[in-house]
Amino acid sequence: MKIATLPKGLSQSFLVALCCGTVLALLAPNASALFVVNQPWARPAGRGQSTEVFMNLTSTDGATLVAVHTADAEEIVIRAPGKIAHVVTTLPLPAGTRVALAPGRSRLAMIKLKRSVKLGDRVLLTLTLEGVDGRRQEIPVNAEVRMRSPLDDERRAHHTHAH
Repeated sequence: MKIATLPKGLSQSFLVALCCGTVLALLAPNASALFVVNQPWARPAGRGQSTEVFMNLTSTDGATLVAVHTADAEEIVIRAPGKIAHVVTTLPLPAGTRVALAPGRSRLAMIKLKRSVKLGDRVLLTLTLEGVDGRRQEIPVNAEVRMRSPLDDERRAHHTHAH
């Protein structure tokens, strides 16, 4: 009996994510719209400080991010791209387009943290989306506190191995 091995460069977590994505894609015809949150993470910060939260967002039918809530900060806002990022009230999510909330791009800012968030901690958020039909949906997000995105860490791990 031959045991399958992962092709070089693919991790088990990547394959699990791929399988989950495939299952969701197969279920999509039965759903009115599909919304995917991928690789949520937040930077570490101390109590009373501010930090940023990042992730990739995709909506099959298009939607708008209209609010974000968390119990871990006094306020959480959507920031526009750039170093001097002003607060925006909404973030459009065009149909079928991955919108990356990332450093230097649009992102979420948690202001006046109610607790310190250290490496490995989890930050719970709720995204409120408004679909093109005007209906609102709340999406729970569980972001890990880390220094870099999960994908960046995965890339670094593969570049440090001898080939």
